Amino acid sequence: MGHLLCALWAEEDGQTLVEYSLIVALISVTIITALGLVSGKIQAKYSDIRNAM
Repeated sequence: MGHLLCALWAEEDGQTLVEYSLIVALISVTIITALGLVSGKIQAKYSDIRNAM
């Protein structure tokens, strides 16, 4: 039983997947936040262009 627990504790196969998943999640949250902050400015520019026509 002790050998099984030691083997499970030392296994790192899923660790890389979890790390990459966390990196992708962090990048996604950053992009969504940035788009939320910039979207108002983009809409204002399109309104200016539309009004200038």
